[in-house]
Amino acid sequence: MFNLFLLQALNGIQFGILLFLVAAGLTLVFGVMNLINLAHGAQYMIGAYLCATFTALTGDFFFGLALALPATLLLGLALEMLVFRRLYDRDHLDQVLATFGIIMIVNESVKMIWGAAPLSVPIPDILSGSVPLIGNMQYPMIRVLIIAAGLATAAGLYLLVNRTRIGMLLRAGATNRAMVSALGVDIRRLFLLVFGLGAMLAGFAGAMVAPLLSVDPGMGDQVLILTFVVIVIGGVGSVRGAFVAAILVGLVDTLGRTFGPILLRSLMDASAASQTGRTLAPMLIYILMALILAVRPGGLFPAPGGTH
Repeated sequence: MFNLFLLQALNGIQFGILLFLVAAGLTLVFGVMNLINLAHGAQYMIGAYLCATFTALTGDFFFGLALALPATLLLGLALEMLVFRRLYDRDHLDQVLATFGIIMIVNESVKMIWGAAPLSVPIPDILSGSVPLIGNMQYPMIRVLIIAAGLATAAGLYLLVNRTRIGMLLRAGATNRAMVSALGVDIRRLFLLVFGLGAMLAGFAGAMVAPLLSVDPGMGDQVLILTFVVIVIGGVGSVRGAFVAAILVGLVDTLGRTFGPILLRSLMDASAASQTGRTLAPMLIYILMALILAVRPGGLFPAPGGTH
């Protein structure tokens, strides 16, 4: 039982890391720019498709990943300049409607370009093996890479936000964008930087998960819902909160789906426990969100007037 718990806990951490990569960009965009971007999940999907395409063209996953990141960044910058900068001064309802429209356009564009059939990205040979854990337990190398890449990204974001001049401007822009602009900072360029960084992080998450999941249209929709749960639990505008909340959500979701039916077998027969467990498992993260908000309405690490 302990081996199963350890294995699923690692899977939960890996899932949480992917959620963090998507949530970090979205919470930066909302915290600094006060923009609700429902199309953020579409950028995750685009990253996966670009990685699949470049991997097929080059024959190497790492080359595909290296090409997908700048391509996702450029697409994010183009979307910001063409669409999103016109929404900054609009109310949140306008932002929700406009970005929902972008989701529909991007999903249909993906079907036109790549078709509706799922794509697959082969796991590179160097990542096809496993690493030993305890006893005879093995853990896939590709999942270890995702965890390591996510932790490195989290550390890099922490240093960027808290130890650099750009991070200082981000925090100041989140607190009082009018004052920052009056001091001579090009607030439009700052917003462009934040949006491009968020788009690239989402694309990075999509590219990293491409070898594990099928790449298909609409794959970003479910991730978007979980991403908003992460942001609400962690505290809007808080990168640290997004990291902690993402790990919590990943663990609760993964462990709940595995051990929920097992625990219920002590209360009911096996078939009923399995059915009830499958029904309750998707609800656990929303129960977690409700419990946390009941105690801390602003989330675990609220960021009043700033991003941290």
